[in-house]
Amino acid sequence: MTATAEFDLERFHAEAVQTPSHHEEGVEKMRALLCETLREAGHEPRVDELGNVLASRGLEEGDDDLEDERDDPHLVLNTHIDTVAPHVPYERDGDVVRGRGACDAKGPLAALLATFCRVEPTEGRLTLAITSDEETLQTGAEHLQNTLSADGYIVGEPTDLDVCIAARGQCEGTVTVRGESGHAASVPAENNAVYATARVLAALERYDEDAGPDADPVLGAPKLTATMLEAGEASNRVPEGCRVTFDRRSVPPETSDSFRETLRAYLEEQLPDVELAVDLIRPDTPFPDAFVTDSEDELVQILQAESGGDVRAFGAATEASYFAKDAPTVVFGPGVLADDEGAVAHAEREYVRLEDVERAGEIVAETVRRIVG
Repeated sequence: MTATAEFDLERFHAEAVQTPSHHEEGVEKMRALLCETLREAGHEPRVDELGNVLASRGLEEGDDDLEDERDDPHLVLNTHIDTVAPHVPYERDGDVVRGRGACDAKGPLAALLATFCRVEPTEGRLTLAITSDEETLQTGAEHLQNTLSADGYIVGEPTDLDVCIAARGQCEGTVTVRGESGHAASVPAENNAVYATARVLAALERYDEDAGPDADPVLGAPKLTATMLEAGEASNRVPEGCRVTFDRRSVPPETSDSFRETLRAYLEEQLPDVELAVDLIRPDTPFPDAFVTDSEDELVQILQAESGGDVRAFGAATEASYFAKDAPTVVFGPGVLADDEGAVAHAEREYVRLEDVERAGEIVAETVRRIVG
């Protein structure tokens, strides 16, 4: 389909940042804005059963099959429309835009959308695939992993225009410790779940040194962090159990499932006299695993040559993990996760420079042209 209107990047970005799209308010308005923008530019989007927005260019008329077997190169541009809460109002000061989603990830979204609207593939296909629950369940990306197939993926996140070829995996879980409940004056210390939890915490601190995978050349070492403690209802009563919540940042070849089993076995070996259970939070929803794309891959090389940025690992977990199982995947976009003053993405002070959003769109567009014409 031929475009009917020029895409206005600044206007779209302003409207997107002004549109709340966190899980408390829902993403429906932001999804409608995205679909309306695509239609205005002459492209008909579709929304799949998981709420992902998809559109394609370079397909033959009437051919909407994204998984056909032609040899033409196929690139996918992906990012997300949801943000964390709470909504932070839009502000503009010259070239700087502040507000929730300014850089994570409505800045990258604007850059990818500009590329999609401005590049007409002549030797391949280009697909825009936008998810709506990256900040929560990530079921949309998992669905795309099972329904899309491509030769390369560019995932929009704030990378300061560097080319990120890897990211650690991330999962969350709990260690539940059981003991004897009763009056503080009567429960023996060896049956006290609070004392046992102290030993569990010490074992968690030792875990990677004793049983974790080796550091990855690109991603570095894995990291296991205890983040929450829950126990007790009264100061004079020993609780029946304690719960430790943990955050895991993994490196290959570890997966969330393999980590849970390895951690459980390790704790049982280290603390044979402690009754405990290891569980993942939300075991019925996906967790992103670690991935590393070859730095010599054509997509990486072209994007780096166009951007002039560093080739490095991304500093947070990302939906790129799901696509990396299918084809070479890079994370790229305007904005930063943090600067010299502290956190930017997810923070009250979130911002992006419009110059960088425009530049990101130009870089991705030229990369796409070199691969799909």
